[in-house]
Amino acid sequence: MKKRIVLLSIMLLLVSGCSIQQLSNTDFEENISMILSQDTNLSNVNFDGYEYYVPSGMRFVNKDDYNAVLQDRYSNRYYLYVDAIGYYHKTENTYKEDKDAFYSKKLKYNKKDGFIEINEEDNNYYIEMVFDYCKMEAYISKEYLVPVINNMSYILRSVQFHDKVLESLIGENVLDYKEEKFNIFESNADDSNDSVLEAFDDYVDADVSSGQATYEDNIEINEVD
Repeated sequence: MKKRIVLLSIMLLLVSGCSIQQLSNTDFEENISMILSQDTNLSNVNFDGYEYYVPSGMRFVNKDDYNAVLQDRYSNRYYLYVDAIGYYHKTENTYKEDKDAFYSKKLKYNKKDGFIEINEEDNNYYIEMVFDYCKMEAYISKEYLVPVINNMSYILRSVQFHDKVLESLIGENVLDYKEEKFNIFESNADDSNDSVLEAFDDYVDADVSSGQATYEDNIEINEVD
């Protein structure tokens, strides 16, 4: 009987040891690897053709079919773009690491790829992170670098595309090919960061003035246990 108890205890310790992973408070690179290397089926936001998971403590400021503006509990804004057409055509990751950036690295986990690039501007950080044909951007103060990248990683990791739905939408030209061509694997660092983020803010402000904006109270995020 004692032998069985000892063996069960060892097995529990091993299982627990394998499942316990704690994110770093200072090393965002370690956290990216830890989060993106794990598969997940969690989702609490659904659209035609794809779905994803928004972590607890975040809310939508605005969203439409392929763009969203989110905000965390510290009032940091995140700008999300889902490149469904790039996914459908399997656009190649052409990103080249930039040695002049504060941080620049190509990402590849679980047969999905992308990049992250961080640049300093006015004592703040401008972050671009792409993974599995989705892009997130944020312009934040330095103190929030790690938690913001954690949130980006959780959201981008969770995106799941639905091939049959996208094939139907693209085949029926529901997705407009006439829109300006946008390569998700190109960094915006050479452009004015303000212009990139202001474009999203103008999009939100325009909806506010027209009465079309959709806010947290009107957007249901189905929490997943």
